Amino acid sequence: MADAWTFNARPPRPPWGVHVPSHKAATRAMSIRQAPLPPVAHLSTPTAAVALVSAGDCVKSGQPVARGSDGCALHATISGTIAAVSTSAGGQVDVAIDSDGRDEWHDSCVPCKAPLALPPRELRRRLLDGGIVGLGGALFPSGLKLDSAPRVRALIINGAECEPWITCDEILLRERATQVVEGARILMHAAGTVHAVIAVETDMPEARIALHDALATSGDDRIGLAVVSAKYPAGGERQLIEMLTGAEVPLGGLPGDVGYLCQNAGTAAAAADLLLLGRPLVSRIVTVTGGGVAEPGNFEVRLGTPLAMLVAAAGGYKGVPARLIVGGPMMGVAQPDDAAAVTAATNCVVAALADDIAPAAPEMPCIRCGDCVQACPARLLPHELLAASRQGHADALRDLHLDACIECGCCDYVCPSMIPLTAAFAAAKAARRSRPS
Repeated sequence: MADAWTFNARPPRPPWGVHVPSHKAATRAMSIRQAPLPPVAHLSTPTAAVALVSAGDCVKSGQPVARGSDGCALHATISGTIAAVSTSAGGQVDVAIDSDGRDEWHDSCVPCKAPLALPPRELRRRLLDGGIVGLGGALFPSGLKLDSAPRVRALIINGAECEPWITCDEILLRERATQVVEGARILMHAAGTVHAVIAVETDMPEARIALHDALATSGDDRIGLAVVSAKYPAGGERQLIEMLTGAEVPLGGLPGDVGYLCQNAGTAAAAADLLLLGRPLVSRIVTVTGGGVAEPGNFEVRLGTPLAMLVAAAGGYKGVPARLIVGGPMMGVAQPDDAAAVTAATNCVVAALADDIAPAAPEMPCIRCGDCVQACPARLLPHELLAASRQGHADALRDLHLDACIECGCCDYVCPSMIPLTAAFAAAKAARRSRPS
């Protein structure tokens, strides 16, 4: 018999984090739109890999074109001809595919008749073969993550989309709740657990209703539904586990160490697509928004589509964006241009006008007010970490647990002295990684 397990159906309001303007209204009211197929798809593996195709080969959608050293496959997202294959210095494989316009699917893309009848190990292998990775941004292969904990008390499906502007998971939960629930059942079986909970935020009432109805229709009472505070960064993996279960993931540890595993809601939907429809990971939903976009919305887009083409699908630019950000404004990465391609990690594209961005202000001395300490979701001492990073005190950085910083930007947001703390911590971590052992 499985262990008894309960979760906090009404999780406590977190003492950490920040309330930030959501900027979600423009996209959460819109249904998912299909982005056009790109004339050329530019694909890359996140890790070292081996190419399975060569320039000149003809491929079909869903056909494996590379396999990572971790065993996870990368698939053609359109049908056509391989235009180029290259390998970077780090071993990552880049593949360019010229579209033939037909979008023909590979013969291997067939549904599994009874995925829940498969042994969990076989199911995890199929997730690797299908290229299913964490769509919350980490891109860690789901098959490996589900295999990482010897004993999983419960699976957590993370639909707590806490960062401003982003609504891709919310719209997925609202329009494809059944798909997420079926994916959760598949991932539960692959993890070897009989308990799961789907977490959403308080400001997602329509998604919550859709999930409630989908769970009732499924008749699977092993899956619960929890509502968490819409406070950034409540959707962080460790923070969500603590709110739902009371368990704290140890410093340097993994969620599996305390018996829980998190998977993004999009990952659950992708697992359902793979096993029930025979579709490997070739697309994802992306929020395209910001004051610099004419028609903000959520788009289902094939991986490898250039950002410029995705913005064009959203009506093109409106005005002159001051910044183009992939991801949200708190943890996203500013782009030099729109030439980059959509990857599995691309959850949002923000074309921000000057009015969307807080004006730059000169940095002032730290007044040791403690606001950053109160806001830090990792319970660190950001002001002490700042001093240690600027003085180059490696031992102090270790003792202050620099590596536990999730670079969420909460400390920057609340700092009255306008100190760029997150950038300092990111630089200090990069310096530690590059230092010879």
